[in-house]
Amino acid sequence: MKKYRETPIEITKEEFKKIGYQLIDTISDFIDAIDKKPVTTGETPGQIQNILGDALLPEFGMPVSALFSKTADLLLNHSLLNGHPKFLGYITSSPAPIGALADLLAATVNPNVGANILSPMATAIEKQTVKWLAEFIGVPPTYGGILVSGGNMANFTAFLAARTAKAPKSLKEDGLKNTPGEMVLYCPKTTHTWIEKAAVLFGHGSKSIRWIPTDAYNKMNNEILLQTIKDDIKNGKKPFLVVGTAGDVSTGVVDNLSAIAAICKTYDLWFHIDGAYGVPAAAIPELKNLFEGILDADSIAMDPHKWLYAPLEVGCTLVKNPQHLIDTYSSHPVYYNFSNNDEEPALNYYEYGFQNSRGFRALKVWMALQQVGKKGYVEMISDDIEISKLFFEKAAMHPELEAITQNLSITTLRYVPLEYAQNNEAKETYLNSLNEQLLNELQKGGEVFLSNAVVSEKYCLRGCIVNFRTSKKDIEEIIEIIIREGRKIHERLRKK
Repeated sequence: MKKYRETPIEITKEEFKKIGYQLIDTISDFIDAIDKKPVTTGETPGQIQNILGDALLPEFGMPVSALFSKTADLLLNHSLLNGHPKFLGYITSSPAPIGALADLLAATVNPNVGANILSPMATAIEKQTVKWLAEFIGVPPTYGGILVSGGNMANFTAFLAARTAKAPKSLKEDGLKNTPGEMVLYCPKTTHTWIEKAAVLFGHGSKSIRWIPTDAYNKMNNEILLQTIKDDIKNGKKPFLVVGTAGDVSTGVVDNLSAIAAICKTYDLWFHIDGAYGVPAAAIPELKNLFEGILDADSIAMDPHKWLYAPLEVGCTLVKNPQHLIDTYSSHPVYYNFSNNDEEPALNYYEYGFQNSRGFRALKVWMALQQVGKKGYVEMISDDIEISKLFFEKAAMHPELEAITQNLSITTLRYVPLEYAQNNEAKETYLNSLNEQLLNELQKGGEVFLSNAVVSEKYCLRGCIVNFRTSKKDIEEIIEIIIREGRKIHERLRKK
């Protein structure tokens, strides 16, 4: 009698080993030579579609070995490589190799980390991972939390916990329209777009957001925050949430978190920190003062797939009192047989967030934290910051570059032709157009990948270093590339 029934999706042990070894060899060669490849091929969507083809759904299968060979070529030779040392765009890190292997192991077991009975070891590992992440950024390991897909979901998860904690208990049954007083929230104007999504999708409407201006240092102006809260209370509104940013996505600025915390305590508001990008830097002893106030946060969002170098996708919501997550998300339908053992209550993650069925995101983070240790991460994050400072300094020294901002590991700069002293509106308009075209060319060219930021109405090139492969030599070469391409575009524009 055969061990299993015959199915077209099964792979024999021998074939699995052979294909697996070949794939690992291919991936190893790819990683080893990634710096020799273009950051991106710059192929258009139409070109990519032609390479992929437009075949109908196959009626019959094909050999797995040939399928992997074909697919590896498609992905390794026609993708944007955020693992490349000259990828400084957006906030996607080089993926840790151990994370790729961990994802393979996690998928092999395929636990559903929604309930403890479905994933006993995976649940325990996620719980430990959440505890370690809290310890890493310097908050007590008693913080509870959950791993999610990324920054949007981490912030959404905390947003609804804040609403449940601060709204009347009748909210769940009666809904927002029957809740006394309009619930309003506060954040700096630099806050990521997740906040607008949350206000709209969760029924508050975008008008419920109070966008607080920033001060001369691009931090939320806490005097205006305080006055806006007072005005709202006077006008019968119901303030419930203040969001502080620990590393805004454009320039890396960290708000005055301790001052925001004090305001929240005074008015009994939920204090949430969006630290999706920047909060891992709180582990650096020299930056402790910059993150003062983090201990007073009711919730914190962070993304290990940003500055902890985990492969996509994994974010994390940390909550000072995890009961707030259970109050918000827990439900007990009759078809769930996930009851806790009276002698030893089980942790069921479906009660902590949006998902019931959940993949094993924790393993790649858990394994990397052990491979590297806190000391190793502090060293890498510190190096990223120092390399970003070098980028700023090199730009400031060059007569054709203007260094604009440098915070955490984000530098903004722009190309300024020698004869263009930026001192009138017409020249500023030209420089904005020049730098926008320059960015587009750089992103297509494949030598370096930067993103953009608008700072004080200046269109800037933006380099965010969350990349353990980026070196000082890369920065020197990137400066040369920017100058060379900037000159070309300026010359082209002058001839029009």
